[in-house]
Formats: sequence, C-alpha cells, structure tokens
Amino acid sequence: MLTLNYIKDNKEAIVKGLKTRNFSDEAIQVIDQIAELDVKRKSNQASLDACLAEVNLISKEIGKLYQSGQANEAEAAKAKVATIKQRSKVLDEEQQSIASQLDELLLSIPNVPHPSVPAGNTDEDNVVVTPWTSEVMPLDGGLPHWELAKKYNLIDFEAGVKITGSGFPLFRGKGARLERALINFFLDEATAAGYEEIIPPLLVNADSARATGQLPDKEGQMYYAEKDDLYLIPTAEVPVTNIYRDVILKESDMPIKLTGYTPCFRREAGSYGADVKGLNRVHQFDKVEIVQISHPDKSYQVLDDMVEHVKGLLAKLELPYRILRLCGGDLGFTSALTFDFEVYSAAQDRWLEVSSVSNFETYQANRLKLRYRDADGKKHLAHTLNGSALALARIVAAILENNQVEDGIKMPKALVPYTRFELIN
Repeated sequence: MLTLNYIKDNKEAIVKGLKTRNFSDEAIQVIDQIAELDVKRKSNQASLDACLAEVNLISKEIGKLYQSGQANEAEAAKAKVATIKQRSKVLDEEQQSIASQLDELLLSIPNVPHPSVPAGNTDEDNVVVTPWTSEVMPLDGGLPHWELAKKYNLIDFEAGVKITGSGFPLFRGKGARLERALINFFLDEATAAGYEEIIPPLLVNADSARATGQLPDKEGQMYYAEKDDLYLIPTAEVPVTNIYRDVILKESDMPIKLTGYTPCFRREAGSYGADVKGLNRVHQFDKVEIVQISHPDKSYQVLDDMVEHVKGLLAKLELPYRILRLCGGDLGFTSALTFDFEVYSAAQDRWLEVSSVSNFETYQANRLKLRYRDADGKKHLAHTLNGSALALARIVAAILENNQVEDGIKMPKALVPYTRFELIN
C-alpha cells in the first residue's frame, strides 16, 4: 500500500505509473479523491481537537464556579460541556468514516511500476529479456504430459476429479517420487544459497492475506473457510512474509532470506482446452518459494540475485527457458517489477510460466508495518521480494515432455540422486 505522504509528494509519478498499468483517466481520479479526503480528515481532526480542548478548559472552571457559590453558572457550563461532547461524538464518527474511506481508496491503488516496466496491455506485450537461443524443435511423435502420465501411471487425473474435482491431480508411483524429488532439490538449493527453511501454516487469517496484497485484490481466487474465517494460502509468500508483520528490524538484520515448501491453492477460472489441460492449470500444486527482506538501497541487486538463483535451477534441470520483463498491464497488483520464467514444452509446442520473481519495494512493508531502524534510530519501511523457485506442476510437465527417449523418460542428472532412478519406463 502506498503511504499518504508518498501519494501527496509523488502525484505525477503515480499517475504515470497507473497509466503504464492501463488505468483509465476516471480510475486515476482516485488520487484526487484521496487528497480531498486527507484535507477533510485534517480539518475534521482540528475541529475534534478544539472541542476536546474546550471541554477540558470548561471542566476545570466548573469546580471553581461551584466553590464560589455560582451554582447556576456551573450548571450552565455543564450543559455546554454536554453539548460539546455530543458534537465531539459526531466528529469522531465522521473521522472514523473518513479513515475507512481513505483506507478503502488506498487499498485500491496498485504499486507504482519501476521505470523499466514497459507499457502494454496483455502478456503479449511482455518483453523477452533472456531468450533461449537454441532452435526449438517439437519431438517427433512426442506425447503431451497428460498422455505420458497415463502411459507410465504417474498422475491419475480421473481419480483426482473423483476425490475432489477438476484441477486436483493425484500423483502416484514414480510420479509421486518425481514430485517429492523436485521439492527436496529446490529446498536443498535454496538452503545452500543461504535461505532459512520455513514450514508455515497452510491457512492464514484476513490480516495476513491483506498484508501481502491478496486481499482485497485476489479474494475471488482464494479458497475461504467461512466458519473459521481463514484462507487457504495461494503461495508460501503469504505466511512466510507475515512472520515479520509488525516487526521493527535492525539495519544489520537485512537481508533476511527465507524459503518454504507448501501446497498452494488457487480458485483460478480460465478457458478450456489445451491451455488448461493436465498440469497446465490446476487448483492445488506444490511450490518452493524464496522470500527476501532487504534494505531499500540494495533490493534491486537482491532481485538480480534471485533471478540468477532461478536461472541456476532451470539450468541444472536442463530445461529450455526464457525470461520476460512483465509489462504494466500484466504486472501483479503489489509488484513494482516482475520477471517471469517460462519453460518450453516440446510436446505442446508452447511456453509455460513456472516462476515469477518480484520486487514489491515498500508496498507490502507498509501494509505489514515492517520497518527497520537505521544507525540514527530513525524508522524506515523495508523492501520485500519473493520468487517461485519453483512451481512444480508445470516443471513436471516440462520434464516429462522434454525428456522423452525411445524407451521412456530420462531424468535430468541433477535429479537422479533425489529420484533414485534415471528412467521412467
């Protein structure tokens, strides 16, 4: 969430950023509405303070009037105090209403894009910053992963539908071992890179979801346990980042590097057909997340380091990939800059997104009230970053489809110590 002071001091930059995100002129008027409400809030607070000061002053005089035998004057003063208190009550209610309106409007404004974010409306306008230079050739007779899963008894999509519904795959046999191997591989790589492993809760309260930006922006995409007022997590980013909600760090504490494996749950609605078939789009999937809390002066170097980490994972898995810088129209609500990783699916002849690595700057930290104290004792908002390292569903799809050989599916060398088999056949 952008701070009021930032909005007041950077209106031109915010308007420019919202236009990069393809906000209409009408939608951008929310900036002026916030400024008007802030003026009203200050004026209202001044009136409230004046009422309280007057009540305190008159209250002191009432006792003196009684002591001097001026009972009638004292009663009149008490009546005046009662009137002022009633006025104060009205002003206080108005102040709460203004604060609620301000909060609602502030929550409706996305993060300001980094200057390097290109303008654009859809994912077709994203910029490829690291292309895969090798020639991509679909395998001769290669099968898509959903057919491979059936052929080698790796994933039972039908059983998942029977048990739960569409989008909840059931892994079995070597498919389950491959999934577990990838989780352990990603966690080992993250901890070797200095990330502390976290096993977080899989449900969070509304405060946690709001702090990282899932609420109110993505409320419709989250599974909600109404009786308990809890949300199933769409990513480990939510509980892991919230460890530091309402925390004041020392400057020397940063960077904080955390990683966590969790199942993730998303009520994604989409088109039908090959784009969502098999593991291409599911409602439950496994993911290893990396999160960093950084000093603002160093967060973009941290972002580069996180991008390099994900590149290293894909290189070790021997998967063809490319990196895109997201355009304004495709940029996440809370992100200032995002790089997406896509792996090539040979059998489907298409690219599949497997990771997003983002810098949120102070946007999440302001909601989290996550600050650090500098050498002079002054408090500042930290920067938060996160990335998928990696999301497993499409990684499994790409491994199956890109490693087909005559007698089965060959495992990448880096995974063999984890799978304990070299070939699926």
